[in-house]
Amino acid sequence: MTDARRLTRIAELTALSLALFVLEAQLPVPFLAPGAKLGLANIVTCAALVLLPRARDAACMLLARIALASLFGGGPIVCLYSLAGGLLSFAAMCALLRTERFSLPAVSAAGGFFHHVGQLLCGAALATSPGLLTYLSVLGPLGLATGLLTGFAASAVLRRLPRQG
Repeated sequence: MTDARRLTRIAELTALSLALFVLEAQLPVPFLAPGAKLGLANIVTCAALVLLPRARDAACMLLARIALASLFGGGPIVCLYSLAGGLLSFAAMCALLRTERFSLPAVSAAGGFFHHVGQLLCGAALATSPGLLTYLSVLGPLGLATGLLTGFAASAVLRRLPRQG
């Protein structure tokens, strides 16, 4: 893959990820706990981990999406939470993918769980209240479930893409 093609792919995936992030913000999801989301942008992150030649390319896509989302409607505190959750989730997904023992939905489920761990660690540090980590008993299972769903969605998308030669 040429550098121009790689950068174009990163930009395309960033735009798609950002569009899903914005769309999700408009969806009412009354059955999820406060602070929980479906994580639709994770569909693109999972796909990027498979499609892009290097994990750092997928990391660039993730960081660009977090920066743009924070710029458009979050602010610095939202950016901190997004970075904490996104980077810990990304690290966990990369580690599991490297073992080649886990399916993409399982990797994504772990990512959903660790996203909440990262955000709660950030919140506990900012509020100097370790008690916030008890909320992981609520957000953890939700992260696993929504991560599993986005992982299945990413797998379905990847199956429908044309094979690269």
